Amino acid sequence: MTQGTPVVDDPTPLAQLLADVGVPYAESIGQALTFVVVFLVIYLFGRAVILPVVNRALKSRDLDAHARKPLKKIVSIAVVFVGISVAFGMANYGDFLQSLATVAAAATLAIGFAMQDVLSNFVAGIFIFTDKPFRIGDWIEWDGNAGVVEDISLRVTRVRTFDNELLTVPNSQLTDGVIKNPVAKEQLRLKFVFGIGYDDDIDRATEIILEEADEHEGILADPEPSVRLIELGDSSVGLQSRIWIANPSRADFVKIRGEYVKAVKQRFDEEGIDIPYPNRTIGGGLELANVDGLVEPTADDD
Repeated sequence: MTQGTPVVDDPTPLAQLLADVGVPYAESIGQALTFVVVFLVIYLFGRAVILPVVNRALKSRDLDAHARKPLKKIVSIAVVFVGISVAFGMANYGDFLQSLATVAAAATLAIGFAMQDVLSNFVAGIFIFTDKPFRIGDWIEWDGNAGVVEDISLRVTRVRTFDNELLTVPNSQLTDGVIKNPVAKEQLRLKFVFGIGYDDDIDRATEIILEEADEHEGILADPEPSVRLIELGDSSVGLQSRIWIANPSRADFVKIRGEYVKAVKQRFDEEGIDIPYPNRTIGGGLELANVDGLVEPTADDD
């Protein structure tokens, strides 16, 4: 080495190059640049090569988007971790894992308190991935909310409501409570109560309800529709219709039920079957005090 050239202990090639040209703080700058360059090379390689290979492998196993997305994110995290580990060593920063363990031990308590909700949602996301209570595209209901699942990540789930509002829901809220998934199975049963008058023919009303169910192409014949008398209300007799639809969605549910109820109502009108509305009779009297003092005498009273 020529006279006047800075000497670098255990240098990286880039640090030695900078030292040879007389750059101040060559070792620190060289280590930092080496770390960045090595990390970027590994990261870009992972994004360009490893992730596409993993994606093709997952598709070849017929995994749907619900299953592929979390796995691809885990692979992305692994690529970053490997990149940092290798870059740490190439930059002569020492044993990355040992250093990471030291830092982690010192920061565990603070991070644990700061990230309780994040970790809870992350674990909940893992449960959603493994248990599959719902998938992307499913219509779900929870805590008075309802909508179609658009995206599932390891921290939050995004749901589009039927008013076209986007809800970003922490995963823990979807695993700690009860989730209703009406489209989890291939068939869905719909129920609707028709109220008829006490003087109307129950058997004929039942026949009409079943006939309209049989005539609607969206209502299944197996399981067959049924009607049950479920209540004797203040002003009506309640007949509950139970019908089944296939490949249910929110749109199918609303459309088929609306068409079916409309058809039954028209048949009731044609055959004189009444659908009464509640009546309320207000009773009682009004008593006035000191009437004599309020009423002025007429001329005849003089």
